Amino acid sequence: MTRPYVFITRKLSEEILAPLKEIADVQMWNSESEAVPREVLLEEAQKADALLTMLSDKVDRELLSHSRNLKVVANLAVGYDNIDLEAASETGVIVCNTPDVLTETTADLTFALLLATARRITEAQEYVKEGQWQSWSPYLLAGADVHHKSIGVIGMGKIGQAVARRANGFGMEVLYHNRNRHLEAERELGASYRSFEQLLEQSDFVVCLTPLTEATRHLFDRDAFKLMKKSAFFINVGRGQVVDEEALIEALQQNEIAGAGLDVFYQEPIGSEHPLLKMPQVVAIPHIGSASVETRTTMMKLCCDNIMAVLHGKEPKTKVR
Repeated sequence: MTRPYVFITRKLSEEILAPLKEIADVQMWNSESEAVPREVLLEEAQKADALLTMLSDKVDRELLSHSRNLKVVANLAVGYDNIDLEAASETGVIVCNTPDVLTETTADLTFALLLATARRITEAQEYVKEGQWQSWSPYLLAGADVHHKSIGVIGMGKIGQAVARRANGFGMEVLYHNRNRHLEAERELGASYRSFEQLLEQSDFVVCLTPLTEATRHLFDRDAFKLMKKSAFFINVGRGQVVDEEALIEALQQNEIAGAGLDVFYQEPIGSEHPLLKMPQVVAIPHIGSASVETRTTMMKLCCDNIMAVLHGKEPKTKVR
């Protein structure tokens, strides 16, 4: 009997893959950091019963229509905007993601990015490393307080709620905007609902955690940044394309906002010449929201569990569609 074939688009731990290899022939793209070339992915997908993919891998109608044996795509992320769900449904391919397991880790990173941006942590580190620290002065690298300020969370899902819990520990006023009112968050976290425009006008820190949809693409445009306080900071750990990046650059250059902390960008990866990297008031990091050893390991195991369940004819743990 022919064993099912699984293709994985990045190099993962052999230990994590051991259970999957007991039931299937597994092939990996042999790089942890370099994305699998499109032509290789298309070729492998045509043979595969299952794919384990990253956000950088485009699983579109072209790929799905030529993958006759494909039964499941397990995406190593909460998001799945790299996958054409409609085409997957039409071709009978199950799509899985990795929700919940990265909630607290991503919330940690979000708040760390907020603190680093407000208190100019990376700027201060470079100041010391470059030998510029020669004396003390009252306003040397003085940043902005975080405690008892207002935080506006765009997207009060599980990660948004986890960020709000951390904000409560800093005595912050928690405002939020969501497609629907989140009464549990209001009751348990003391969060107050605002319209999108009200939140921008009232928040000292605007934290974007919304997924990318047609409704949220370019949600943060020139008009949005103009509504924010000049002393406010913009933090994005959601999706880069939720932001009109040119509008953000303009807002920072014209001092319409005080700074930005960014884990995601419009096109990734960005190069060292990117305009945002020239600005001292910007903290930029390489899409590492869930990047703790413990959480990434759990995400990988969940992807394998989902694939094994489908190959055994069972329901996967975290099915998107």
